[in-house]
Amino acid sequence: MFDFEKLDVYQKAKQFNKEVYSFLRNSKTIDSVSKNQLRRASLSIMLNIAEGSSRFSKPDRRNFFVISRGSAFECAAVFDFLKDETILTEEEFKQFYLRADELSRMLFRMIGNLTNN
Repeated sequence: MFDFEKLDVYQKAKQFNKEVYSFLRNSKTIDSVSKNQLRRASLSIMLNIAEGSSRFSKPDRRNFFVISRGSAFECAAVFDFLKDETILTEEEFKQFYLRADELSRMLFRMIGNLTNN
């Protein structure tokens, strides 16, 4: 088992990505650009957590976690756009938004721990 697989934040990012992919598979009204951007951003959260956990220096790990957090923000922005376009219901938006927010907060704490120590 790789170290990143033991991280709660990675497991939550993996579940988030799975839910995003399922949503995208079942949605027929999302334009290809938004679909592609959301798919890439949700996957980026996972991948940057994994890659960051492989780094030896704190600044290196921190950088990947910052990028991962940025991808969570990107997902939230795409979901906000889809809600405004009435492609997402308010309830669907809230569910995805809360998950992205939880990932962002977890990553923020990890980034803080690497900055302050």
